[in-house]
Amino acid sequence: MNFGRSIRINKCGFVILGLLFIGALYYLWNGGSSNAGYAFSKNPNEINLRKLLIGSIQAAQHGGFEVVAVSKSRDLHEQSKGKTQEGANNPVTDADYRSNCVMKNGLLRIFPKLRIISEEDDQQERCAEVHLFDLDPTVLHETATVPDERINIEDVAVWIDPLDATQEFTERLHEYVTTMVCVTVKGVPTIGIIHNPFTMKTTWAWRGRAVSETLMNVKHEADVKHPTIIVSRSHAGAVKEQAKQVFGENAQVITAGGAGFKVLQVIQNNATAYLHTTHIKKWDICAGDAILGAIGGKMSDLRNDNIEYVDSQPLNPNGLLATALASTHEAYMQRILESKLAGAHLAQN
Repeated sequence: MNFGRSIRINKCGFVILGLLFIGALYYLWNGGSSNAGYAFSKNPNEINLRKLLIGSIQAAQHGGFEVVAVSKSRDLHEQSKGKTQEGANNPVTDADYRSNCVMKNGLLRIFPKLRIISEEDDQQERCAEVHLFDLDPTVLHETATVPDERINIEDVAVWIDPLDATQEFTERLHEYVTTMVCVTVKGVPTIGIIHNPFTMKTTWAWRGRAVSETLMNVKHEADVKHPTIIVSRSHAGAVKEQAKQVFGENAQVITAGGAGFKVLQVIQNNATAYLHTTHIKKWDICAGDAILGAIGGKMSDLRNDNIEYVDSQPLNPNGLLATALASTHEAYMQRILESKLAGAHLAQN
Protein backbone atom coordinates (compact mmCIF):
# COMPACT_ATOMS: atom_id res chain seq x y z
CA MET A 1 0.00 0.00 0.00
CA ASN A 2 1.27 3.44 -0.87
CA PHE A 3 0.38 5.82 1.93
CA GLY A 4 2.46 8.55 0.38
CA ARG A 5 -0.01 9.36 -2.34
CA SER A 6 -1.96 12.63 -2.00
CA ILE A 7 -5.76 12.63 -2.11
CA ARG A 8 -7.23 14.45 -5.05
CA ILE A 9 -10.53 16.32 -4.60
CA ASN A 10 -12.97 16.07 -7.45
CA LYS A 11 -13.62 19.77 -8.04
CA CYS A 12 -16.65 19.11 -10.23
CA GLY A 13 -18.37 17.03 -7.53
CA PHE A 14 -17.55 19.62 -4.90
CA VAL A 15 -19.17 22.36 -6.99
CA ILE A 16 -22.27 20.25 -7.55
CA LEU A 17 -22.65 19.58 -3.83
CA GLY A 18 -22.27 23.26 -3.11
CA LEU A 19 -24.93 24.20 -5.63
CA LEU A 20 -27.32 21.61 -4.20
CA PHE A 21 -26.76 22.99 -0.70
CA ILE A 22 -27.43 26.56 -1.82
CA GLY A 23 -30.53 25.43 -3.71
CA ALA A 24 -31.87 23.67 -0.62
CA LEU A 25 -31.39 26.82 1.45
CA TYR A 26 -33.14 28.93 -1.18
CA TYR A 27 -36.07 26.52 -1.26
CA LEU A 28 -36.50 26.63 2.50
CA TRP A 29 -36.28 30.39 2.63
CA ASN A 30 -38.74 30.98 -0.20
CA GLY A 31 -41.70 28.82 0.71
CA GLY A 32 -40.40 25.32 1.36
CA SER A 33 -40.95 25.93 5.06
CA SER A 34 -44.58 26.44 6.06
CA ASN A 35 -43.63 29.43 8.19
CA ALA A 36 -41.54 31.16 5.56
CA GLY A 37 -44.32 33.80 5.20
CA TYR A 38 -43.09 37.00 3.67
CA ALA A 39 -40.10 37.16 6.02
CA PHE A 40 -37.75 35.45 3.50
CA SER A 41 -39.34 36.74 0.30
CA LYS A 42 -37.41 38.89 -2.12
CA ASN A 43 -39.16 41.98 -0.77
CA PRO A 44 -39.52 42.04 3.04
CA ASN A 45 -42.19 44.74 2.72
CA GLU A 46 -44.55 42.37 0.87
CA ILE A 47 -46.91 39.78 2.30
CA ASN A 48 -48.31 36.65 0.63
CA LEU A 49 -52.11 36.80 0.89
CA ARG A 50 -52.47 33.07 0.33
CA LYS A 51 -50.32 32.37 3.36
CA LEU A 52 -52.13 35.06 5.33
CA LEU A 53 -55.45 33.37 4.45
CA ILE A 54 -54.10 30.05 5.74
CA GLY A 55 -52.73 31.67 8.89
CA SER A 56 -55.99 33.54 9.50
CA ILE A 57 -58.07 30.37 9.22
CA GLN A 58 -55.75 28.67 11.68
CA ALA A 59 -55.86 31.66 14.01
CA ALA A 60 -59.66 31.49 14.17
CA GLN A 61 -59.60 27.73 14.73
CA HIS A 62 -56.88 27.76 17.38
CA GLY A 63 -58.58 30.64 19.14
CA GLY A 64 -61.65 28.44 19.15
CA PHE A 65 -59.71 25.65 20.87
CA GLU A 66 -59.01 28.05 23.75
CA VAL A 67 -62.66 29.10 23.92
CA VAL A 68 -63.80 25.49 24.18
CA ALA A 69 -61.14 24.68 26.79
CA VAL A 70 -62.24 27.57 29.01
CA SER A 71 -65.92 26.64 28.57
CA LYS A 72 -65.21 23.33 30.32
CA SER A 73 -64.00 25.06 33.47
CA ARG A 74 -66.38 25.93 36.26
CA ASP A 75 -65.12 29.49 36.60
CA LEU A 76 -64.95 31.59 33.42
CA HIS A 77 -63.41 34.49 35.42
CA GLU A 78 -66.06 36.80 34.03
CA GLN A 79 -65.53 40.53 34.36
CA SER A 80 -67.46 43.52 33.02
CA LYS A 81 -66.11 46.08 30.60
CA GLY A 82 -69.12 48.29 31.35
CA LYS A 83 -72.47 48.72 29.66
CA THR A 84 -73.34 48.74 25.99
CA GLN A 85 -75.25 51.66 24.45
CA GLU A 86 -78.43 49.66 25.03
CA GLY A 87 -77.61 49.25 28.72
CA ALA A 88 -76.67 45.57 28.49
CA ASN A 89 -73.68 44.17 30.35
CA ASN A 90 -70.50 43.93 28.26
CA PRO A 91 -68.60 40.98 29.75
CA VAL A 92 -65.11 39.61 29.17
CA THR A 93 -63.79 36.20 30.25
CA ASP A 94 -60.62 34.12 30.29
CA ALA A 95 -61.78 32.69 26.98
CA ASP A 96 -61.64 36.13 25.33
CA TYR A 97 -58.08 36.72 26.56
CA ARG A 98 -56.73 33.25 25.83
CA SER A 99 -58.23 33.23 22.34
CA ASN A 100 -56.78 36.68 21.69
CA CYS A 101 -53.34 35.49 22.78
CA VAL A 102 -53.18 32.56 20.39
CA MET A 103 -54.81 34.40 17.47
CA LYS A 104 -52.82 37.62 17.66
CA ASN A 105 -49.45 36.22 18.73
CA GLY A 106 -49.76 33.24 16.41
CA LEU A 107 -50.14 35.54 13.40
CA LEU A 108 -47.40 37.90 14.57
CA ARG A 109 -44.95 35.03 14.99
CA ILE A 110 -45.39 34.15 11.31
CA PHE A 111 -45.90 37.70 10.00
CA PRO A 112 -43.95 39.97 12.40
CA LYS A 113 -44.75 43.22 10.57
CA LEU A 114 -48.48 42.57 10.39
CA ARG A 115 -50.78 45.32 11.70
CA ILE A 116 -53.45 43.75 13.93
CA ILE A 117 -56.48 45.40 15.52
CA SER A 118 -58.11 43.24 18.20
CA GLU A 119 -61.03 43.61 20.57
CA GLU A 120 -58.95 42.53 23.56
CA ASP A 121 -55.59 43.55 24.98
CA ASP A 122 -52.84 41.04 25.62
CA GLN A 123 -52.83 39.50 29.08
CA GLN A 124 -49.28 38.20 29.41
CA GLU A 125 -50.03 35.84 32.27
CA ARG A 126 -52.64 34.14 30.09
CA CYS A 127 -50.54 34.26 26.92
CA ALA A 128 -47.83 32.19 28.58
CA GLU A 129 -50.26 29.27 28.82
CA VAL A 130 -51.35 29.02 25.18
CA HIS A 131 -49.72 27.14 22.31
CA LEU A 132 -49.14 28.93 19.01
CA PHE A 133 -49.39 27.33 15.58
CA ASP A 134 -47.45 26.73 12.36
CA LEU A 135 -48.87 27.29 8.89
CA ASP A 136 -50.79 24.25 7.65
CA PRO A 137 -52.06 24.51 4.04
CA THR A 138 -54.38 21.54 4.60
CA VAL A 139 -56.91 23.89 6.23
CA LEU A 140 -57.84 24.78 2.64
CA HIS A 141 -60.19 22.23 1.09
CA GLU A 142 -58.79 20.05 -1.71
CA THR A 143 -60.80 21.72 -4.46
CA ALA A 144 -59.79 25.25 -3.48
CA THR A 145 -57.71 27.09 -6.07
CA VAL A 146 -55.97 29.80 -4.08
CA PRO A 147 -53.34 31.90 -5.86
CA ASP A 148 -50.09 33.20 -4.42
CA GLU A 149 -50.53 36.94 -4.37
CA ARG A 150 -48.03 39.34 -2.81
CA ILE A 151 -48.96 42.90 -1.89
CA ASN A 152 -47.44 45.71 0.15
CA ILE A 153 -47.60 44.92 3.87
CA GLU A 154 -48.46 48.55 4.64
CA ASP A 155 -51.76 48.16 2.76
CA VAL A 156 -52.85 45.26 4.99
CA ALA A 157 -54.54 45.23 8.39
CA VAL A 158 -56.07 42.31 10.27
CA TRP A 159 -59.14 42.74 12.50
CA ILE A 160 -59.59 40.06 15.17
CA ASP A 161 -62.61 39.22 17.30
CA PRO A 162 -61.30 36.48 19.61
CA LEU A 163 -64.76 35.67 21.00
CA ASP A 164 -67.92 37.06 19.47
CA ALA A 165 -71.07 36.75 21.63
CA THR A 166 -69.32 36.73 24.99
CA GLN A 167 -72.61 37.36 26.82
CA GLU A 168 -74.08 34.24 25.23
CA PHE A 169 -70.88 32.35 26.04
CA THR A 170 -71.36 33.12 29.74
CA GLU A 171 -74.94 31.86 29.44
CA ARG A 172 -73.70 28.63 27.80
CA LEU A 173 -75.52 29.50 24.56
CA HIS A 174 -72.62 28.19 22.52
CA GLU A 175 -74.39 28.07 19.17
CA TYR A 176 -74.00 31.87 18.93
CA VAL A 177 -70.27 31.91 19.69
CA THR A 178 -67.71 32.50 16.94
CA THR A 179 -64.09 33.53 16.51
CA MET A 180 -63.42 35.85 13.57
CA VAL A 181 -60.55 37.19 11.49
CA CYS A 182 -60.79 39.80 8.73
CA VAL A 183 -58.04 40.97 6.39
CA THR A 184 -58.49 44.43 4.91
CA VAL A 185 -56.53 45.79 1.97
CA LYS A 186 -56.45 49.59 1.87
CA GLY A 187 -59.45 49.57 4.21
CA VAL A 188 -61.55 47.17 2.10
CA PRO A 189 -62.61 43.88 3.76
CA THR A 190 -60.99 41.30 1.49
CA ILE A 191 -60.61 38.03 3.45
CA GLY A 192 -63.10 36.95 6.10
CA ILE A 193 -63.18 33.95 8.44
CA ILE A 194 -66.03 33.05 10.81
CA HIS A 195 -65.43 29.93 12.91
CA ASN A 196 -67.82 28.29 15.37
CA PRO A 197 -65.58 26.50 17.90
CA PHE A 198 -68.35 24.28 19.24
CA THR A 199 -69.49 22.90 15.87
CA MET A 200 -65.99 23.16 14.32
CA LYS A 201 -67.49 24.73 11.19
CA THR A 202 -65.34 27.34 9.46
CA THR A 203 -66.70 29.68 6.81
CA TRP A 204 -64.17 31.74 4.87
CA ALA A 205 -63.91 33.74 1.70
CA TRP A 206 -61.29 35.70 -0.21
CA ARG A 207 -63.12 38.26 -2.29
CA GLY A 208 -62.69 37.56 -6.01
CA ARG A 209 -60.43 34.56 -5.40
CA ALA A 210 -61.84 31.60 -3.43
CA VAL A 211 -64.43 30.51 -0.87
CA SER A 212 -64.81 27.69 1.63
CA GLU A 213 -66.74 24.53 0.84
CA THR A 214 -69.57 25.76 3.08
CA LEU A 215 -70.22 28.56 0.57
CA MET A 216 -69.79 26.70 -2.70
CA ASN A 217 -73.30 25.26 -3.03
CA VAL A 218 -75.37 27.93 -1.26
CA LYS A 219 -77.89 29.64 -3.54
CA HIS A 220 -79.81 32.82 -2.79
CA GLU A 221 -83.04 34.05 -4.36
CA ALA A 222 -84.39 37.58 -4.21
CA ASP A 223 -87.59 37.71 -2.14
CA VAL A 224 -88.32 41.18 -0.84
CA LYS A 225 -92.01 40.42 -0.24
CA HIS A 226 -91.35 38.05 2.67
CA PRO A 227 -88.61 39.68 4.77
CA THR A 228 -87.11 37.73 7.62
CA ILE A 229 -84.96 40.11 9.64
CA ILE A 230 -82.45 38.90 12.21
CA VAL A 231 -81.60 41.31 15.02
CA SER A 232 -79.65 41.37 18.25
CA ARG A 233 -81.23 39.71 21.26
CA SER A 234 -79.62 42.31 23.57
CA HIS A 235 -82.09 45.03 22.45
CA ALA A 236 -84.65 42.96 20.58
CA GLY A 237 -87.75 44.90 21.63
CA ALA A 238 -86.75 48.21 20.06
CA VAL A 239 -85.41 46.68 16.85
CA LYS A 240 -88.45 44.44 16.40
CA GLU A 241 -90.68 47.49 16.50
CA GLN A 242 -88.41 49.38 14.09
CA ALA A 243 -88.24 46.41 11.71
CA LYS A 244 -92.05 46.21 11.62
CA GLN A 245 -92.21 49.93 10.84
CA VAL A 246 -89.80 49.56 7.94
CA PHE A 247 -90.74 46.19 6.45
CA GLY A 248 -94.40 45.91 7.40
CA GLU A 249 -96.41 43.88 9.88
CA ASN A 250 -95.89 40.70 7.85
CA ALA A 251 -92.15 40.83 8.36
CA GLN A 252 -90.76 38.06 10.52
CA VAL A 253 -88.22 39.21 13.10
CA ILE A 254 -85.90 36.71 14.78
CA THR A 255 -83.35 37.37 17.49
CA ALA A 256 -79.88 35.96 18.00
CA GLY A 257 -76.58 36.70 19.69
CA GLY A 258 -73.31 37.48 17.98
CA ALA A 259 -72.74 39.46 14.79
CA GLY A 260 -70.86 36.56 13.21
CA PHE A 261 -73.72 34.16 13.87
CA LYS A 262 -76.26 36.57 12.41
CA VAL A 263 -74.27 36.99 9.20
CA LEU A 264 -74.09 33.20 8.88
CA GLN A 265 -77.89 32.99 9.20
CA VAL A 266 -78.21 35.39 6.27
CA ILE A 267 -75.72 33.34 4.24
CA GLN A 268 -77.55 30.10 5.08
CA ASN A 269 -80.94 31.51 3.98
CA ASN A 270 -82.37 31.46 7.51
CA ALA A 271 -82.83 35.24 7.30
CA THR A 272 -83.07 37.65 4.38
CA ALA A 273 -81.29 40.47 6.22
CA TYR A 274 -79.34 41.33 9.35
CA LEU A 275 -80.35 44.70 10.80
CA HIS A 276 -78.50 46.59 13.53
CA THR A 277 -79.69 50.08 14.44
CA THR A 278 -77.06 51.31 16.92
CA HIS A 279 -73.29 51.56 16.89
CA ILE A 280 -71.19 48.42 16.59
CA LYS A 281 -67.45 47.69 16.67
CA LYS A 282 -65.81 46.94 13.36
CA TRP A 283 -64.05 43.75 14.52
CA ASP A 284 -67.60 42.38 15.03
CA ILE A 285 -68.60 42.91 11.41
CA CYS A 286 -65.48 43.01 9.21
CA ALA A 287 -65.29 39.25 8.55
CA GLY A 288 -68.98 39.08 7.68
CA ASP A 289 -68.60 42.10 5.42
CA ALA A 290 -65.78 40.38 3.51
CA ILE A 291 -67.67 37.10 3.13
CA LEU A 292 -70.90 38.73 1.97
CA GLY A 293 -68.96 40.79 -0.57
CA ALA A 294 -67.33 37.62 -1.89
CA ILE A 295 -70.66 35.86 -2.57
CA GLY A 296 -72.48 38.80 -4.15
CA GLY A 297 -74.07 40.19 -1.01
CA LYS A 298 -73.62 43.53 0.66
CA MET A 299 -73.16 45.15 4.05
CA SER A 300 -73.50 48.89 4.55
CA ASP A 301 -74.37 51.32 7.29
CA LEU A 302 -77.90 52.71 7.50
CA ARG A 303 -76.90 55.67 5.36
CA ASN A 304 -76.14 53.15 2.60
CA ASP A 305 -72.44 53.98 2.80
CA ASN A 306 -69.76 51.30 2.68
CA ILE A 307 -68.15 50.76 6.07
CA GLU A 308 -64.54 51.93 6.10
CA TYR A 309 -62.08 49.90 8.17
CA VAL A 310 -59.61 52.46 9.46
CA ASP A 311 -57.34 51.54 12.39
CA SER A 312 -58.02 54.77 14.25
CA GLN A 313 -61.80 54.39 13.95
CA PRO A 314 -62.84 51.00 15.39
CA LEU A 315 -66.45 52.09 15.95
CA ASN A 316 -69.15 52.07 13.28
CA PRO A 317 -71.72 54.54 14.69
CA ASN A 318 -74.36 54.27 11.95
CA GLY A 319 -75.84 50.78 12.31
CA LEU A 320 -75.86 48.28 9.46
CA LEU A 321 -77.88 46.31 6.97
CA ALA A 322 -76.45 43.05 5.62
CA THR A 323 -77.93 40.82 2.90
CA ALA A 324 -76.72 37.89 0.80
CA LEU A 325 -77.84 39.56 -2.43
CA ALA A 326 -76.99 43.08 -3.53
CA SER A 327 -80.45 43.45 -5.13
CA THR A 328 -82.15 42.59 -1.84
CA HIS A 329 -79.93 45.09 -0.07
CA GLU A 330 -80.95 47.80 -2.53
CA ALA A 331 -84.66 47.09 -2.08
CA TYR A 332 -84.46 46.94 1.71
CA MET A 333 -82.28 50.03 1.93
CA GLN A 334 -84.80 52.01 -0.09
CA ARG A 335 -87.44 51.17 2.51
CA ILE A 336 -85.08 52.14 5.34
CA LEU A 337 -84.17 55.49 3.80
CA GLU A 338 -87.84 56.29 3.27
CA SER A 339 -88.78 55.30 6.81
CA LYS A 340 -88.85 57.06 10.15
CA LEU A 341 -86.02 54.76 11.24
CA ALA A 342 -83.57 56.42 8.87
CA GLY A 343 -84.74 59.91 9.81
CA ALA A 344 -84.45 59.26 13.55
CA HIS A 345 -81.11 57.53 13.15
CA LEU A 346 -79.59 60.27 11.03
CA ALA A 347 -80.82 62.90 13.49
CA GLN A 348 -79.00 61.12 16.34
CA ASN A 349 -75.71 61.04 14.42
